[in-house]
Amino acid sequence: MLESIITFLQGTGVHSLTWEMIGMWVIAAILLYLGVAKQYEPLLMVPIAFGALIANIPDNGMLITKVNKEIVSVEEQKVTKTTFTDVGYIRVQLAPLEQPAAPAKVKFANEQEKAKYDQAMGEKMVAKPAVGEDGKTIPGQYKLEGQQPQNFLVASISGGLYDWLGLGVRAEIFPPIIFLGVGALTDFGPLLAAPRTLLLGAAAQLGVAATFFMALFLGFNKGEAASIGIIGGADGPTSIFLTMKLAPHLLGAVAVAAYTYMSLVPLIQPPIMKLLTTKEQRKIRMKKLRNVSKGEKLFFAVMVTIVTILLIPDASPLIGMLMLGNFLRECGVTERLVKATQNEIINIMTIFLGTSVGLTMQGERFLQPETIKIIMLGIIAFGVATAGGVIAAHLMNLIWRKNPVNPLIGSAGVSAVPMAARVSHNVGQKEDPTNYLLMHAMGPNVAGVIGTAVIAGYYIATLSR
Repeated sequence: MLESIITFLQGTGVHSLTWEMIGMWVIAAILLYLGVAKQYEPLLMVPIAFGALIANIPDNGMLITKVNKEIVSVEEQKVTKTTFTDVGYIRVQLAPLEQPAAPAKVKFANEQEKAKYDQAMGEKMVAKPAVGEDGKTIPGQYKLEGQQPQNFLVASISGGLYDWLGLGVRAEIFPPIIFLGVGALTDFGPLLAAPRTLLLGAAAQLGVAATFFMALFLGFNKGEAASIGIIGGADGPTSIFLTMKLAPHLLGAVAVAAYTYMSLVPLIQPPIMKLLTTKEQRKIRMKKLRNVSKGEKLFFAVMVTIVTILLIPDASPLIGMLMLGNFLRECGVTERLVKATQNEIINIMTIFLGTSVGLTMQGERFLQPETIKIIMLGIIAFGVATAGGVIAAHLMNLIWRKNPVNPLIGSAGVSAVPMAARVSHNVGQKEDPTNYLLMHAMGPNVAGVIGTAVIAGYYIATLSR
């Protein structure tokens, strides 16, 4: 009986608790409070907080925190770099094989032998499933042939539920699918009716660029700095997508900062907007937007897809899914698909994305000085992005004097759709209750979504090589 009790107690997680875990319980409680009581981005804040709670409770089967490096089996190959990228996964870099010396004459018994030789002499490294003595493939193990170093993401076959569910984040699946839903919910009509507002969306990306350099100054590397800077775009899925590419160890801190500040847009932006505008400027009335035809919207979705992906291929997962969702919305013949993307699909992905991100917030990784720096840089990124949009509107009014823009809509260039546009409208109405800026502000708002995704693609293209 006593042995059974001892065995039971040894199997509990109490003895595995650390102060970092308990500290994360407090942080998870704060995030749950912000999501539930204050309703700060509750659709994502609550899953993230609960995922963080699960990640910091010793368990058995839901989550594994270490990976056996022997999971990779390589013949005549030397592992030069092993990086723990996330829960249950490692990314390994393998040294190139030495190029075999080419004899003067080569004879092959058959085509298979020739193909094998050609492959050995080729430029690409090929990963093949490892085969055991019984002739069966060994799950999770690979034999690599070739010459060039290459990275492989290898999953443990003994992981728990969230090891596999979290693959949607690690393999960059969830953020693009959420963009599909965002596209189905977004009307690009205001942007097409006033194309000049695209400049305001671009100007708001100043926060991304400024924070990138500030992060470099504080000691972060380029990949980390880009992941932190993208917080200024006020686009949670894009922040997660980019961070998983360039700095996966910062995912929890970046995601929490991004969604926290997105929820605080009504508090962060108005003081900056008022500081940079006069009362008369906030009262500027803008001309009524023209009606945009369905054909224009469909053509826009197709052209943005083609042009953006041609110029910045790494942005294709986000831009492609965003425009697919919008095309489904505007074409008028896929009502069932639109309803699914606007509701069931985006809601399911939101739960999985938020929880999976929360599971990366393990105490020993999250409770670091870098986290405080990221939180501080995040608020700066939002502030500079807001200011950049408003200042750009002032500059535009030097050109379009006869048809000025209300500088308040410049702050909507951050891609928190439609919250930022609503904030611009509300601040304007406090000065003139009859002035309706919401649809005008939606132009730079949706432009900001495209702009942030494009910048993310640029960073991936230039920093992940």
